Amino acid sequence: MNTPALEARQITKYFDDPVRVQVLHGLTFALARGEFAAVVGKSGCGKSTLLYILSTMDTAYGGELLIDGVPMRDKNEADLAQVRNEHIGFVFQFHYLLNEFSVLRNVMLPAEKLGKLSSQEIEHRAYEKLKILGIESEALKSPNQLSGGQKQRVAIARALINDPLIIMGDEPTGNLDKKNGEIVFDIFKELAETYHQALLIVTHDTEFAANTHRIIEMEDGRIINKPVKQDT
Repeated sequence: MNTPALEARQITKYFDDPVRVQVLHGLTFALARGEFAAVVGKSGCGKSTLLYILSTMDTAYGGELLIDGVPMRDKNEADLAQVRNEHIGFVFQFHYLLNEFSVLRNVMLPAEKLGKLSSQEIEHRAYEKLKILGIESEALKSPNQLSGGQKQRVAIARALINDPLIIMGDEPTGNLDKKNGEIVFDIFKELAETYHQALLIVTHDTEFAANTHRIIEMEDGRIINKPVKQDT
């Protein structure tokens, strides 16, 4: 259990269009199980580029990425897709739910793709995730019948369906009002502290970031501080 959920070692990244520009400069940090960390910084500082690499979607980088202690460098695309589906849950600013399916089926889809459980087991697990998020009563509705805050909670349930090692978020409260943003924050905090979920969330919301366990601040492609908040 001491192995970090995620470890980045000297991650570098260049863009080559139209000229070669370095956008990430030797980023090194680890994310522990049960840790809720926020990545902050001005637009263009490299936050989303970093998240894209850490999620294994971008393989054109320097340095080393380990997930659950396993190096990602030499894995082929099929293996990386398996890692993403099994070990990483994604929550974005927009929920990307499919209105042609019920809320329940939207949550079930990643587990169906993974193919490790029966349909009955997946359905049971989906209900359990919706229950954790307080929206199991909406399971048979279409997503377009839900409020924005409810949709984002469904998206979180979907991210949790395969019991991932890490939840990664890119501005997950960016499209929500203050009240629903606070609800989503409280859900993330409970996931970390009650369910020992690792969370790495890119955000512009300074209040959201200030209440996480740790802020990873970026500037011009570098991490400029990595303070760990102390319990008071």
